[in-house]
This record gives sequence, structure tokens and C-alpha cells, in this order.
Amino acid sequence: MATKIKTVFFCQSCGYESAKWMGQCPGCKEWNSFVEETIKPSITGKSGKGAGGRGIGGSGYGSAGDGQNKPMKLSEITLNEEDRFDTHIGELNRVLGGGLVKGSLTLVGGDPGIGKSTLLLQTARLLASDHRKVLYISGEESLQQIKLRANRIGEFTDDMTLLCETDLGTIEEVIRRDAPEVVIIDSIQTMFNENVSSAPGSVSQVRESTAVLMRIAKQLGISVFIVGHVTKEGTVAGPRVLEHMVDTVLYFEGDRHASYRILRAVKNRFGSTNEIGVFEMRQEGLAEVENPSEFMLEGKPENASGSVVTCSIEGTRPILIEIQALVSHTNFNFPRRQANGTDYNRVNLLMAVLEKRVGLELSSYDCYINLAGGMKLIEPALDLSMCMAIVSSFRNRPIPDDVIAFGEVGLSGEVRSVTMPDVRVSEAARLGFKTCLVPKSAEAKLKSSFKDIKIIGVSSIQEAVNMIR
Repeated sequence: MATKIKTVFFCQSCGYESAKWMGQCPGCKEWNSFVEETIKPSITGKSGKGAGGRGIGGSGYGSAGDGQNKPMKLSEITLNEEDRFDTHIGELNRVLGGGLVKGSLTLVGGDPGIGKSTLLLQTARLLASDHRKVLYISGEESLQQIKLRANRIGEFTDDMTLLCETDLGTIEEVIRRDAPEVVIIDSIQTMFNENVSSAPGSVSQVRESTAVLMRIAKQLGISVFIVGHVTKEGTVAGPRVLEHMVDTVLYFEGDRHASYRILRAVKNRFGSTNEIGVFEMRQEGLAEVENPSEFMLEGKPENASGSVVTCSIEGTRPILIEIQALVSHTNFNFPRRQANGTDYNRVNLLMAVLEKRVGLELSSYDCYINLAGGMKLIEPALDLSMCMAIVSSFRNRPIPDDVIAFGEVGLSGEVRSVTMPDVRVSEAARLGFKTCLVPKSAEAKLKSSFKDIKIIGVSSIQEAVNMIR
């Protein structure tokens, strides 16, 4: 009897399954997100242990009959230091929450050519030098191509092995036979599960392949990295449920034509999602940037109007960054507004506050905001420095190079307090800044704590603007 083939529709955003095409997904309310795929019923058993992996969907911490599906009290669960080990890359450890967790599944996404494979290959090299067995599986490059990149990075030990394969059944057999501690899959869109009839990279294949890898990671205690391609919107290609299945989601950001790279955690079950890691792309691979503030301020112009330095907090790390503004008279009926590295709508809001509360006539001027260094920040603490940069460019009056400013600006023009002001001032003093504009509410505490830097408290944006001469 011939196998019956069924046609179904999947939502690319959330993985919702429907028998017919719909304009709007009932699950996530996205429009035009359904794609058609043909599904052939799996011949594996109903226990959920087959390659399809549907039986493990929720937790993935063991299958039926393995003796692990027994409720336990919180007091009976012990945490060992061995559950997390060092990757020997400080910036990667910071983003992961202190190191790589055994049995974890980590998704690494980023634009083509950004350095995902290079970062993971460097991680594999350092782990192998620590006498940990690493298996690097590539579905996109040949063994010779990987060796060419490896020769550029450095010497590798025999604890790292390579495999070029896309068949997930073969990959699972190799992993169970060799029992490595770390497995790297490059990439998940090339993996093929023979029990799913759709093409590699489709919603079904990506979802089911990830389910199989998750089961392997949890059952065998293997740390698995999977590389994911991104769409033009900057999200990982495939179903959005992919990000919900994995333990950690890391995004590699930055312009591939520039030297800097930023590794950001957008999901982490084992640590904070606010931490970032900063890398610099060099000929021999990625190098850690241990002091990103100095790196971001390199090349800052002196005595230039529209340039202000501010301090942002990413997790526990303060980062000084230059905010640039260019205000020029427009030749169009509608002035242009452009923001690079920050929220465009926030820039429009701050310009409206400057018009209403300060009296600046900005309605006939174009305004361009840029965060130097390619950083992407949306923290409210940048409001005060953005307003000062706009006014500085509008009046063509530079702000002294040794001045730093931070604070949130409200719709009434008031300057509100922000988190961790002492950490921000300490970082500014360490890099040689002499004056710091802060919210009035934090002035007294900061003056008593810091004697080597001048603290000026402002309660409104009008007071801060009056200081621009």
C-alpha cells in the first residue's frame, strides 16, 4: 500500500500548523507567514523516541523509560561546579553566564560572513587544547575548507575531530559512538532528517532536527552549538519555535566590513540576557576586546559640534560611547530624520521635547543621529546626551571633550535618574573625563563618592542646554 502524503501549512514565525492557508496566523497574529509543505507520516513508533522527536517537545530532559522522568524535590537537586566549564574565551564566558553548561543547546545566529564559524572554530580549538573531545560537524564546507581556516587560527590538537555530513541519523550514530563533550553543528538549515519528507531548511526539517539534537544534548550531557542563518529582518531563519526550544540564543552583530563584532545573548536559561561580548576581527581570527570603552572612543574628533560622550550599561559592564548629531536646514517640505544605532522614534520624541520645552525651531531642519562604533543601544540613559548633541549641532557650538552626560528625559523636559550612576561615573573617571552631567537626584550621592571628577546635576533639559556655550 502506497504511503499517503499530506500537505500542511506552517507558520514561519511560531510553527503553527494548519490544514489550509490563512492570511493571519491564529497563534502569533503574523500576516502572510504560512508556507506549504508536504509531510510523509513517520514509520517510527509512538513512544516519541524516533528521529522525529515530537515526544520530547516540552522539556527534552529525558525520554520515557530512562529512569529520569521522576518528580524530584528542590531540596534533593544538587548543583555541581562541573556542570559549567570554561571556554577559555572571556567574552564568550561572560555572555554565556560564566561558562558553557553541560547538556546545553546553544543557537548562534548572525549575518553571513560576520564570523560565526570562526568564533566556534576558535572555541573548539581552545576546548580541544584543554583535553576536551570536540566534534565539529559541517554541512556547508568541505574538510579542506575548514582546514584552511583552521591553519589561519592556530594549531589544533587531536582532541578535535571534523565531520562533513547532513544526514541526522548518521550524525546521531557518530555522536553516540565517539561520545564527545562538545558538538558544533554548522548549520542547522543544512541538516536532513530522513523521516521528514520536506527539503532541508524547511520549517519541518529545522524543527525536527533541533528536537533530535536537543534530545541528544540532554540524554548524553553533551554541549551542542548550532549555527543558524538569519533572514533579512535579522532573525534566525526557520520557525520561531526554534528559539523557544534551545537553552541559549546568541546573536553576532556588526558590520562584516568593519573590524568590531558584538556577541549578544537574547535568551539564556543559565545566565543574564543583558551581557554582551566585544570582539575585533583580525587576520588570525577574532580577538577579545577587554576594554570596549577605549575601543569605541578611538578616533573621536576634538572640538567638534554635535559630539557628546555618554555611558551605557550592558549587563554589569559600563561602556562609553560617542553620540554624533548633525542638524542642517532641509530643502524638502518634510525634514528627514535618521537614527543609526538607536531608536528612530525616540529621536523624534526628544526633538519634540526640545521644540516644546527649550524653544528650538527644529521643524525645518534635517536631523541625523549616529552611535559611533556601530553599537545598537536603546537605553533611556542616552536621552540627555542625544539632546545635547542635537543642540550642539544646531547652534554649531562644541561641547568640551572632557564632558560626559547621561540621564533619561521625560516629556515635560525633566531629567530623570537612571540605574547604576556610580558605575557610569567611575568608568568616566577611569578614562580621564573631568566633568559629568547627571540627573539632579543623584548629584549629592555622586559628589560624596567621587572627588576627582566634577559632578553637575541638572533637573531639566533647559539647564543642560544652557551649559552649551
